[in-house]
Amino acid sequence: MIPLIVKEFDSLPIVEFRGIIMDDKYEELFNKIKTAVSETVTNKTIGIAYSGGVDSTLISKICKDMGYDITLLTIGFSESHDILFAKEVNEQLNYPHHVLEIESETFPSISSNIHNKIKTDNLSWNENCIAFYYVSKLANSLGISTVVTANGIDELFCGYNAYREAFSGGDSKINEVMEAKLDNELKMMNAVNMIASEFQVQILQPLLSVDFIEYAKTVPISEKITDSEDIYRKHMIRKLATQVGVPEISCNKRKKALQYGSKIHKTLLKTR
Repeated sequence: MIPLIVKEFDSLPIVEFRGIIMDDKYEELFNKIKTAVSETVTNKTIGIAYSGGVDSTLISKICKDMGYDITLLTIGFSESHDILFAKEVNEQLNYPHHVLEIESETFPSISSNIHNKIKTDNLSWNENCIAFYYVSKLANSLGISTVVTANGIDELFCGYNAYREAFSGGDSKINEVMEAKLDNELKMMNAVNMIASEFQVQILQPLLSVDFIEYAKTVPISEKITDSEDIYRKHMIRKLATQVGVPEISCNKRKKALQYGSKIHKTLLKTR
């Protein structure tokens, strides 16, 4: 058990890990994440959109250790990757965890209604809005009005395959991709919150805050991606996750986007 010392920060406890050998760069990242959470998430009782992957598990672990009352929220079709993997990882964490299985019978009408509301044919936007519709529905059923996500890590720490494709163009090309990804993500999450509001739920992305984005852009590209063959990426995030006690199976898991891990992408294409 890692000894902890708790301090107050804007009325929320901030946990400092003792007994961990942490280089300055990881300690800075750790503190920047905690600050982003504290400044963004004012409700002490929260849900966390949870797939079991390194990003959502890291934010869950940090929020839990900061003293938030967290509930993990996982959605997907029956036997989907995210449901199975989230349960597997949480066997080690043992956090409160609820799962909502998407019903095939009602999915077409729900996805069609969402498409009409957000008024775009962007497939990724539709898929994410559908996913967070179900996350918000689950949160509402549990009396949770605030859901925190780890969105921003993939954009800022080269989590997408697009960064591998951009690697040969050097840092300038990678930064160009990053700006485009961030712009898209920020706009998409506005659409997500419009859908979530149907359930009186707010989706928060502390790692898309202005200050955290500004900090993350100063992190060397080499700490994020090593070359065009790098299938894992996000190395600084994975290293930090290991140091703060995220289960190894999560730290070493390759990225699987929410719409794929939940089987929403596959099902949506079938219904079109």
